[in-house]
Amino acid sequence: MTTRDSSAPSDPVMLPLDVQLMRSGSSVLVWLLVLGLLLVGGHWLMNSPWFALKQIHVEGEVEHSTADAIRHHALPRLHGSYLTLNLVEARAAFESIPWVRRAEIRRVWPHDLIVRLEEHQPVAYWKRDVGEDLLVNSFGEVFEVNLGDVEDETMPVLRGPRDTSARVLAMWKRLVPVFAAMRSRVDRLELSDRGSWRAHLDRGAVIELGRGDADEVVERAQRFIASVGQVSRRFEGRAIEYADLRYGEGFALKLAGMGTTSRPVTPVRKH
Repeated sequence: MTTRDSSAPSDPVMLPLDVQLMRSGSSVLVWLLVLGLLLVGGHWLMNSPWFALKQIHVEGEVEHSTADAIRHHALPRLHGSYLTLNLVEARAAFESIPWVRRAEIRRVWPHDLIVRLEEHQPVAYWKRDVGEDLLVNSFGEVFEVNLGDVEDETMPVLRGPRDTSARVLAMWKRLVPVFAAMRSRVDRLELSDRGSWRAHLDRGAVIELGRGDADEVVERAQRFIASVGQVSRRFEGRAIEYADLRYGEGFALKLAGMGTTSRPVTPVRKH
């Protein structure tokens, strides 16, 4: 007769399939309930008044981006709490302020923002064929603001084809010291659609500088400055009204009270 060892493990009892399904379903429902509670709790926490943005600290050297401008242009575009605020969208909101060139945003726990603003520094006007003039900043970028906010009325006027503002500004900077040698200031510089340069000086003279790369144009202007004084002295130091430097060996010149020379004036070279 064989006896069963009571210490041996008993065979597992297989539950009916419907009972197993009920238990599995109950586990799934429990986990779904927990997940739902976590989602609801997380949503409430992220949008809780405790995490609402309370203060915005503005840093940087700002002269034109006033509190009113920030309230009008930026604040209506800020959505969410400290936890849900999209920093990319927030940056775009502050960069929509007319004088702001660049904005940096960072959070400060638990409900503040630090905003560092970099404003445009205007250095010139940009002349348009249609519409009000724009401004050019120190990076050669064109931007639009109320021109009545500009305090410096001595800035030069630049003009050129679309997307050439940086190139025109760079050329103006190179020509300023060249014409300063004849005690003149470049009040206006234009680049034509065909790539030809024209400078307007403070005393009314118009200088056709012609085409070429920056070095060629500057060298042409330097040759003109070096020799035009000799020509002017021949005619009692008359003021220059117009000069055309688009000649290989010289320039055409119009002095006050006189017509334009029919032939280009060849500079006198010292040996």
